[in-house]
Formats: sequence, C-alpha cells, structure tokens
Amino acid sequence: MVAKTFGSAVSGVDANLITIEVNVGQGTSFFMVGLPDSAVKESQQRVESSLKFYNFRMPRQKVVINLAPADIRKEGSSYDLPIAMGILQASEQAFFPALGEYVIMGELSLDGKLRSIKGVLPIAIEARKRGFKGFILPKENAKEASIVNKLDIIGVESLQDAIHFMEGKEDIPPLVTDTRNIFYHSMEDYAFDFADVQGQENIKRAMEIAAAGGHNVIMIGPPGAGKTMLAKRLPSILPPLSLQEALETTKIHSVAGKLGVEASLVAQRPFRSPHHTISDVALVGGGGNPQPGEISLSHNGVLFLDELPEFKRTVLEVMRQPLEERKVTISRAKISVDFPANFMLIASMNPCPCGFYNHPDKECVCGPGVVQKYLNKVSGPLLDRIDLHVEVTPVNFDEMTSEGKSESSKSIRERVTKARELQLARFNDSPEVHCNAMMPSHTVKEVCKINQAGKTLLKTAMERLGLSARAYDRILKVSRTIADLAGAEEIRVEHLAEAIQYRSLDREGWAG
Repeated sequence: MVAKTFGSAVSGVDANLITIEVNVGQGTSFFMVGLPDSAVKESQQRVESSLKFYNFRMPRQKVVINLAPADIRKEGSSYDLPIAMGILQASEQAFFPALGEYVIMGELSLDGKLRSIKGVLPIAIEARKRGFKGFILPKENAKEASIVNKLDIIGVESLQDAIHFMEGKEDIPPLVTDTRNIFYHSMEDYAFDFADVQGQENIKRAMEIAAAGGHNVIMIGPPGAGKTMLAKRLPSILPPLSLQEALETTKIHSVAGKLGVEASLVAQRPFRSPHHTISDVALVGGGGNPQPGEISLSHNGVLFLDELPEFKRTVLEVMRQPLEERKVTISRAKISVDFPANFMLIASMNPCPCGFYNHPDKECVCGPGVVQKYLNKVSGPLLDRIDLHVEVTPVNFDEMTSEGKSESSKSIRERVTKARELQLARFNDSPEVHCNAMMPSHTVKEVCKINQAGKTLLKTAMERLGLSARAYDRILKVSRTIADLAGAEEIRVEHLAEAIQYRSLDREGWAG
C-alpha cells in the first residue's frame, strides 16, 4: 500500500512543497530516495525507536520512501514525523482519513517526543498558498507558525499526539494568534533610549539625519567616547516596521533558526553586531546549504561593525555589492539563492592604533605615517558607500553630570518618520527606492537641485577641503535629507553646509 504525506524544504527564505510517498511491499529492505542528506537518512533509526515506544512496529517488509520532487536536496531532521505517519498509514497500523489535508513537519527523539525545527514561517506561508487545511508541527514552533492566518496550526508534543489527532481520538484546537495586536504592542518596546545619553548633541543630530534618509554612518573617535552606546540606540529612532517588513524579517530569522522557542513576529528593527573575527560566509551568508548571514539577519534594521579596521579586508570587500544592490546572491553549482539585505551600516573606529589621535586632552603616541596606514585598512570603495563621517569626542564632566533631560527616542522618531513619509511620497513611482540613500545617480540630479549660492558653496568646499569627486553625490543626498527633516521643499545653503561637515575622511590630509 502507498501512503502520501506532505512536508516542505526551505530554499533561501522561501519553501517548496515536498511529497513523502511511503510504499510497504514484499521484501525485507529499507530504501529512502529523492536526494536525502545524512540527517534525513538517519531518520530510520529515530522513527523505528519512536514507533516501538508507542507499541507500533517498523514493518519487516520492503519499505520505500520517496521524497518528491527528487531533484531538490532534502536536508535536516524535520522529515521524521511525516515519514513516521506515512509508515503507519502504509503498513495499515493506523488510518488517517485527512492525511492529505495537512503539511506535517517535526524531528523525533527516541521516545517519540518532538523537538523544534527551523524555517517554520516560510513553510506555513507555502502551506496556506497551496490550499492545505492545516500544519502539524512541534508545539514549541506553533506560535511562530500562527502568524499565518487562514491555516490551522496544530502544535503537538509527541508522535502519539499527532496520531490521536489524525485518527480523531483527540481534539487539539488550532493555535490562533492576534498578530496585529502583538505587533502593535511590542513595536516600540526598545531596551535602549536616546534619553539615557548625556551630551553628544552633534552625534545625535547625525544619527537622526542617518535614520531619516537611511544613510550609512562611520563614527571615528577615541575609546570610551560613546560610539557603541549611540549605535545601539539607532534602531529606537528608525520608523517602526510595517507589518510586511516585520514578516520579511521574521522569515529570515526563522530560516536561520534565530527566533528561539515560543517566538512570534519580529516587531522591532533588528540590530546585529558581529565580532571582527567573523568570516566572509558568516557575514554574507552561504555554506553547502545556503544560510543567511549577518547582513541578511540585519535586513530592515542596523548592522553595526565595531572597530572597523580590525575586520579582515576580504570580509569588508564582500559587503560592497550587497550595500549597492540591497540583496545578496549565493550561487552554487546546482542552486542559486537570493537573500534580502536592505540594512543600514553603522561602523565605528579609533582614529589610530592607540586611539588618541585628535583627542582634546590625551596625546597620540603613534609614530609618523602610522595613522594614515591604520585608516588605509578601510578601502576607498567601502568608504564610498558611507554617507556620513562623524567625529566623536569624549563627553566632558559637566555634561556627564548634568541633570537636564535628553530628548527621548520617541520624539526623535516622530521627526524621522515624517521625513520618511515625504520621501515615500517623492519616490512613489519607484517602488525599489524607499529613502534618499537609495536614490540612483540619475535621480539625484532631479531631486537634489541647488541654487547658485549652493553651487558656489559646494565648489568652494570641494576645493578648500580637498573633497573627492565621490563625495559630491553623498553630500547632495544628505542635504536633501536635512531639508526633509526641516520640512523644506528646496535644499538651502545651510542644509548643504551641514552635509559638507559630515565628510571628514574625504578631506585631504585628515590624518596628518
């Protein structure tokens, strides 16, 4: 007899439907076909032990399990549960009349209990798209899958629970989650707030401009000046995630297995801060079975690279293409996978190896040429993709002990959101452009028009400060964002002047 159950294989951030066909016939061997990897093949031992635990038996006949379509590689241990259910139906030890109406996934332990799996959200989305009635999965993952409406999410703790439910002996109510309610209640629940930051008003202003226009930022300053503290607070002033963005972000974290037990929708913008020892693959994504890297996990949020010159040169160079295209393509001999990577890059660095070059109080002990050599670790093409260069100076004692309250993230976020709304209206005809930082060069000329006084100022700045030609477009984009924050239709001279001061590293001889 042949039994069919349905599972799913995750590829990139999407899922493909997998049909698990089980045939029990004459003979004594066990075959599993359809490109299973080692973890899938090993399911025979887990399934056999689980069946025995609940007084069922593994058929002592020829068992053939086909995972179709056969040209998609099946990986992981999440096929255990559908294989076990298929074997019980095919060997007539149990009868499941509604077996074809559910997608079933789950890893079995030797005593028949279910362990959590990865990539549940894309699988649930695919199940609803294919018209299935429900999705049977480990109880630990049920909350994550319940984000998807119009699909019965049946969380089970063991193989026995799944058998009783499919036989109609046990009624397990589908888990229903009010996604919108959870989303809107937790979208502003940030752990860090700009109200905690004393002083540093010029840096806060730069962060506000970066958030309003989606600009990348590099902060240069001595140790202990507050670079990391300010970066951690940036997500709290970014516009709140839309429900669609939250779903995109949650899918990526689900595929990477980063959501954790009992997790639901990601309602806040992600903040990722990898260590400088990270490898190329861990940052960008990849591996035999391509997995999202840190740049994809920070999609719709912030990627913070602390101590930028300490990162390996190759690691920084592989980021250049994703910064431009807002996605990363992982290509293998048999598969090509796209992961979204629309993130804000925030980098920080010391101005020199000892950290005290340009410090107001402490003296730099680095030798001649050492500062320039240190800065040269960060390549020009990468700096070309960073719009704001901000010099961070230490907070003095008076500012640190001041009892005056700093502006909260909430009030800054309101201004940022208004500026973003202006940009969305401006780029209404270009769905791939959401903010000023994403403007292509041909659009800059149309959107960032400046008057004669502005042209004179920009020309003088480029000549006197020795600004490179690559700084020109960046200055115009940043000045457009500053004008949006001020609610101005035209870019005025003061907007340009403020944008020019954020190009420290472009100045010739900045490092002496």
